[in-house]
Amino acid sequence: MDHYIDIYQNQADKYHRMIAVEDVDGNLLPALENVTTFKGKRVLDLGTGTGRLPLLLHDRVAQIFGMDLHWGMLQEQQQQWGARNLECGLIQGDIRELPFDDGEFDIITVGWAIGHFQGWFGNDWLNQVDTALAEMSRVVKTNGVLIIMETLTTGSTIPAAPHEGLAQYYAYLENDWGFERQEIPTDYQFSTLEKAVEWTEFFFGAELAEKIRVNNWIRLPEWTGVWGKMCE
Repeated sequence: MDHYIDIYQNQADKYHRMIAVEDVDGNLLPALENVTTFKGKRVLDLGTGTGRLPLLLHDRVAQIFGMDLHWGMLQEQQQQWGARNLECGLIQGDIRELPFDDGEFDIITVGWAIGHFQGWFGNDWLNQVDTALAEMSRVVKTNGVLIIMETLTTGSTIPAAPHEGLAQYYAYLENDWGFERQEIPTDYQFSTLEKAVEWTEFFFGAELAEKIRVNNWIRLPEWTGVWGKMCE
């Protein structure tokens, strides 16, 4: 089983524990609102995971739905909503085949999901990206907005695609689909060095864990790209 699929299916609680201390300076929300206003909008969050974006946006939007391929992630998100005495519409499904009518949403977000296509679909990844983006474009309203978030490396003080494949994907978003990029720091803040290692190694691996130890990174540097586009 793919490393990330195993985590998304079977270790969603550990995943949420990790991302709960991410973006310590709160840079993600201003970056999203720099693309468009969320006030009073109907939003679909794809690859919603354990609820990072819905939990961040729920008090700004009129309505938000989360959709994910992995039931384990949705179960964890449901628990996070329940702990806050809040509710969110959650749907299990594939972002390449959205179960919605044309033009149903004002804004569609997808975070840290499509970038996996390179590892999951081999040489066919570009066609799979096109399929997902076409579906997103179909279900967003005219003059609606698409927003994509992806990694620009964890454990680096300089923003960059972690490898050439993702660099190609990011260039494709910008040059072929017309997305505009922002680059923001989304550092993790841990209470101890031991937690910094323990809470991240299962996801990022031993190499980053050792880098955390060597640099004594209680605050782990990270960069995120936010790509936005209006659909005419």
